[in-house]
Amino acid sequence: MDQDRREFLKTIGIISGTSSLLFSQSLKSEPIKSNLNDNNNEEDFWAWVQHSYTASTTIINLNNGGVSPQPKIVQDTLETYNRLSNEAPTYYMWQILDQGREPIRAKLAKLAGCNADEIAICRNTTEALNNVIFGLTLKKDDEVVLCKQDYPNVINAWKQRELRDGIKIRWVNLDLPIENDEKIVQLFIEQFNSRTRAVNITHMINWTGQILPAQKIANEAKKRGIDVIVDAAHTFAHIDFKIPDLNCDFLGTSLHKWLCAPFGTGMLYIRKDRIGEIYPLYPNAEPKSSDIRKFESMGTRSFPIEMAIGQAINFHNSIGTKRKENRLRFLKDYWTREIIKFDRFKLNTSLKPQYSCGLAHFSIEGQKPQDIVKFLFDKFKIHTVAIEWENISGVRVTPHLYTKLSDLDRLLEGLNALRKL
Repeated sequence: MDQDRREFLKTIGIISGTSSLLFSQSLKSEPIKSNLNDNNNEEDFWAWVQHSYTASTTIINLNNGGVSPQPKIVQDTLETYNRLSNEAPTYYMWQILDQGREPIRAKLAKLAGCNADEIAICRNTTEALNNVIFGLTLKKDDEVVLCKQDYPNVINAWKQRELRDGIKIRWVNLDLPIENDEKIVQLFIEQFNSRTRAVNITHMINWTGQILPAQKIANEAKKRGIDVIVDAAHTFAHIDFKIPDLNCDFLGTSLHKWLCAPFGTGMLYIRKDRIGEIYPLYPNAEPKSSDIRKFESMGTRSFPIEMAIGQAINFHNSIGTKRKENRLRFLKDYWTREIIKFDRFKLNTSLKPQYSCGLAHFSIEGQKPQDIVKFLFDKFKIHTVAIEWENISGVRVTPHLYTKLSDLDRLLEGLNALRKL
């Protein structure tokens, strides 16, 4: 009897502890704090941030633009929820962890500056935007405006609609970098006409880090009754903005990039008065509902992954979006302002703060991007990515908050060695 009683109390303790963990990480209104403040040396603060990650000590990862690592606290949270889920999946996932989705939605909405009823949790930017691309009611000969430098998955989704439904794509072609808002906006306006129904705006071009004046493009589109779709994969939790600032109807982003949430997490925003007219990618019983949750009917998914988003937001808030943006831009400037002095090197990203932040792209006259990437990894164990897309050819370098200045010194050492080849 005593043994049974002890086991019962142990079970109650586990459930109580789980509820406490769920609410402390998902409902917590105050962000976690470091033991440092703005009066400390700034590099001491960033040392604390760097030690919050489990970055490799042998490989310098400068391709955080593809997917970013999670702070250890997010990894630990995910593992805790995953172990719990495996004790009794349908109970812990659907009766315990599922209660955390609304607090996560509220935290995301607060970070995004919009209403919680306008946010759906999904798995990545592609899934978020596909809900809009395939959910919009368009008819034959309707037109949409895209940019040739948009993300391939977005382009391919629109091309499938073109093939299937007979809509027409009109193309903007950007010669990057561009440091003139009016010129960029005019390139989009030139593609607008009476048949244009939607425009896709990539807030930050993933290939080079070019920031587009999304709000100004959106304003011109709205004057003409054109729907505005924003791909914010590389700007959410990277630069300081709120979704309403962009004057868009729809927005998609990946949380596993700059927010450093678990791999396979994303967010869809739809302006509240537009939700009812968008058909969900994964149908539910009420496809014309005005409830944003209709876009989350995707069957079994990873509840532990979703719940750990809350801890990623807490970690982000402990730094602050503006402070994070400034640091990422500082890291970009640290190495780019040196390579512009190198012979044969060309920086394909603007150094003006309104046109770039942490992500940058360069090329070397007479050298193939793949060869540059191979040299940097083979000789210096620096991981970057070769970019060959449309009129863009070169190497993308993307530091993150855990990147040390010594890592960037090593990059400059490698790039300097390339000059001698």
